[in-house]
Amino acid sequence: MAVGSGGGSRRARPNVLVTGTPGTGKTTTCSLLADAAGLRHVNIGDLVREKSLHDGWDADLECHVINEDLVCDELEDMMEEGGILVDYHGCDFFPERWFDLVVVLQTDNSILHDRLTEVTWVPNSPTT
Repeated sequence: MAVGSGGGSRRARPNVLVTGTPGTGKTTTCSLLADAAGLRHVNIGDLVREKSLHDGWDADLECHVINEDLVCDELEDMMEEGGILVDYHGCDFFPERWFDLVVVLQTDNSILHDRLTEVTWVPNSPTT
């Protein structure tokens, strides 16, 4: 079964973007779904660090400054192949044509607060 929108190439496996604020469970959800469905989980924050897809370190925010063009260049071929679960807290710089489904995770604020105080998290971090 081929998936994808008309006019573009048709993938054999769907690409899914899982997004939401930090602490909503994106990485956990993607890990479980990747195992269950045989999809490849790509955590954008990890990819940025591993492949140096950034423009340096922001000392105020204590994180790398993501280079969106480099990230898109790195992902282009694998997204064409399909079967990718992208794990990131935003969606504004990804081409719409890449995704067959976008899932937005939400969590009650009181639960979210507890989760974020349990881990080291920097507000406004572009690679969280």
